Amino acid sequence: MWRKLLSPFARMFEFQARTHYRAERHSMALTIGIILAAAVGGFVEIAPLFTIDETVEADPDMRVYTPLEQAGRDIYVREGCYACHSQMIRTLQDEVDRYGPYSLAVESQYDHPMLWGSKRTGPDLARVGGKYSDDWQVRHLVDPRALVPESVMPQYAFLLDTTLETASLPGRLAALRAVGVPYTDAQIENAVSDTIGQAQPDGERADGTFERYGDDTNVRAFDGRRDLLTEMDALVAYLQILGDLTDLPARTQPARGE
Repeated sequence: MWRKLLSPFARMFEFQARTHYRAERHSMALTIGIILAAAVGGFVEIAPLFTIDETVEADPDMRVYTPLEQAGRDIYVREGCYACHSQMIRTLQDEVDRYGPYSLAVESQYDHPMLWGSKRTGPDLARVGGKYSDDWQVRHLVDPRALVPESVMPQYAFLLDTTLETASLPGRLAALRAVGVPYTDAQIENAVSDTIGQAQPDGERADGTFERYGDDTNVRAFDGRRDLLTEMDALVAYLQILGDLTDLPARTQPARGE
């Protein structure tokens, strides 16, 4: 019985093997086949770019990452967090019920590289901003199993004692502007000052951070310490802005149950 059911597949595989063997014996035929396969694949990937203006949303109120948040994003990438956490909520109902409004393309327009991902050892983080307190985020990064016993996430306690390197931030923002992120000259020139100001709410530099990035910018001592600007400050600042760079998804998607 099984032989009868499988025989059509066996014949198909045998035909493919013979065809491939014959092509390998004729270099010109193999070359033409490779060109055709590459052409089809290239067309499938390139064609959507011609309609990108119609398929990607526009939001003039979308803001860029502050230097501190961008530094936190770089640490997030450096530590490989994207390997276990995606940042893309799909349109499936169970995803929307769990994580919130599904992700829009405009939300990633300033991400280089984008961190959509497909692996979820941990939960999706596209809308984690503001979901937990700074203290929760710090304690979770220091000892994940103290808050989530079943977690397999590594500990990142060292971030709490690692001073954040800021000298390279103006150059990093300038590089991002070169690939389309609309940082202004003032934002690039004051990158170091704004980084310190965002983590020191009582300092004089905080006013400059608000001026260049808006009154809704999160300005506080993210790691709970005011004596040292740490990599923990940067990473928590980044996590706390995820999903809040624009409110377009909430404005354009129906509320649950509608």
